[in-house]
Amino acid sequence: MHDLDLLFNPGSVAVIGASSDRNKLSGRTIHFLKTFGFKGKIFPVNPSAPEIQGLQAYPSVSAIPDAVDQAVIIVPAPRVEEAVRDCAKKGVKILLVLSSGFGEIGPEGRVAQDRLLAIAREAGMRMIGPNSLGALSPSNGVFCTFSSSFARGAAPAAGQVAFATQSGAFGSCAYVMADLRGIGMSRTLATGNEADVDVALCIDYLAQDPNTKVICASLESCKNGDRLRQAIRNASKAGKAVVIMKVGASEVGSVAAATHTGSLAGDDRVYDSIFREGGAWRARSIEEMIDIAYLIVTSRVTVNDRVSLVTVSGGIGVLMADDAARYGLALVPFAQPLLAELAEILPYGTGRNPYDTTAQVATNPAATVQVGDCILRHTSGDALLLYLANNALAPEVFKNTQAALIDLKAKHPERMIMVIMPSEAGVRRALEQVGIPVFEDPTRAIAALGAMREIGRRAESLRQQLPALSRKKLSVSVASEAQAKSFLQTHGVSITREEVCASVDQAIAAAASIGYPVVAKIASPDIAHKTEIGGVILNIQTEAALREAFALLLKRAQAASPQARIDGVLVATMLTQGVETLIGVNRDPVFGPMVMFGMGGVMVELYKDVAMASAPLDRESAAQLVAAVKGSVLLDGFRGGARYDREALISTLCSVSELAAQYPEIVSMDVNPVLVMETGAVALDAVIEISKA
Repeated sequence: MHDLDLLFNPGSVAVIGASSDRNKLSGRTIHFLKTFGFKGKIFPVNPSAPEIQGLQAYPSVSAIPDAVDQAVIIVPAPRVEEAVRDCAKKGVKILLVLSSGFGEIGPEGRVAQDRLLAIAREAGMRMIGPNSLGALSPSNGVFCTFSSSFARGAAPAAGQVAFATQSGAFGSCAYVMADLRGIGMSRTLATGNEADVDVALCIDYLAQDPNTKVICASLESCKNGDRLRQAIRNASKAGKAVVIMKVGASEVGSVAAATHTGSLAGDDRVYDSIFREGGAWRARSIEEMIDIAYLIVTSRVTVNDRVSLVTVSGGIGVLMADDAARYGLALVPFAQPLLAELAEILPYGTGRNPYDTTAQVATNPAATVQVGDCILRHTSGDALLLYLANNALAPEVFKNTQAALIDLKAKHPERMIMVIMPSEAGVRRALEQVGIPVFEDPTRAIAALGAMREIGRRAESLRQQLPALSRKKLSVSVASEAQAKSFLQTHGVSITREEVCASVDQAIAAAASIGYPVVAKIASPDIAHKTEIGGVILNIQTEAALREAFALLLKRAQAASPQARIDGVLVATMLTQGVETLIGVNRDPVFGPMVMFGMGGVMVELYKDVAMASAPLDRESAAQLVAAVKGSVLLDGFRGGARYDREALISTLCSVSELAAQYPEIVSMDVNPVLVMETGAVALDAVIEISKA
């Protein structure tokens, strides 16, 4: 049994602080349980009343003669601890603390909240909240909440969409929007302060729940990155679509490293990567979340990347074509045999996808559905979207078209058929019942379809879970560029021939050994970004030029950073032929080491053409990371140019990612640039920051 099973499937519920007034917060839970069909035992707890809403009341939980699976606590904050202790004494399995006044109000509340958690853990109870809005399971009448969303007297329909949110108000808004859209709910939970149970644990439960097909989640922060990562992955592997919103700033934030990587690796970008890797879709609004859930549970089909568009308006067709391109859907032009058959059905129709029936189709309404049938017969798996203007607002006028659409779906039950039109509620419900989703807005329809397809694609190509790498402790200094690059070299990363020179004569000897041209850089553990102080001089061709460069570098370093430790000047092979890339690592405090890839040099922060993934990487995930960066086309002979060694770059990415996973002391790495050549890839510069603890 999952830890949360008795939250949604209790045989008995005690409501501590129950009231006879069903309009009060403390009276609603009893009223909802009685009214909305809960078949288990309900035990009101209130020492001041022998009876509450027609049920025998008890002065305490311990006074209840029967076993209690779940206790709902809704009393003032000073009385909650006593109630939790009583539940522990009784052997209650799960607590739902709706009372507020704990961690959300500050340090004193946090201390009180920690005491509740300690009591619950000692007794083996799981605790939701405090400051939770509660839990619902409409299929079995569990409405352990005080939400006003259900105070209007009608329970939401049971269905296949679950909601797990931290915020009660967010959850309540989503429940109402889903209910108004006609979406049935399986389970919902607002986790509140998450002293114990969090959204990740709820997603893990829902991944196993046979009643749930779509998991809609919202979180403001995450305390257990590994649990969230695994829960989303479990849901995707189980065939559940996960649509998730991350709102607000992270509770702990991201480590701000003094590197390009640190400035690019924001908390938000990390969440994007974690969701994508687990197969989830990140929604940017509640409306988008509801649209995707609605489409998945209403259509009951799978989709590919292709879409066929039929409209009564050329302009709407262009709009939808633009949206399809934006959301990653392909409009394949119709083949000639299909066009020939369409011409027989509708001689005045135009276009090869989108197909425009033109407004003349109003004289023959059935023709639009005939066109749709023809397209479905000639295509394989493509979604069919029909824009039908406004006739569905007049059910009597639309009834023949409605019947034809229902017949069309019956002929092609495995295909996605979507209708876009304003419609009367009865028309919409009739189409939805046979599996035809109805949207009013073409852009929202395309966006939901694109998200649905991407969720399916991500689930099909989940990253392989690599075995954990053994943790190691750094035994060498990596404070300077030379030390950082030497460390990288011992772990499989190629670097240039180079030497740190304390004197100009040593530099001359090093250059003679390396061979001109060379590059000279100031060598200092205190100067991370050498180019910003003029601390790099390129393409030095002669001994005289090197002598001049040596003196100039020391002068610039002293002027820019008088307190900096100067080890000398690093002299290295000058390489120019290749593509500059960046490989970075940032250790997120919640999710651990994240690897970043982008096009290198100083312009990376301007263009922000970067992609991120969890460390460590295997070759497949490293290749996907490279491909996700638009500028990576430069590696493949762009506009007749040379082709560069993508495989060597992938090997370097894997090596750096393994270091990130093996050495927890490493806070960030900035290997920039990594020069990818026609053969091989070489780290030209590196900055490694380690934890000060």
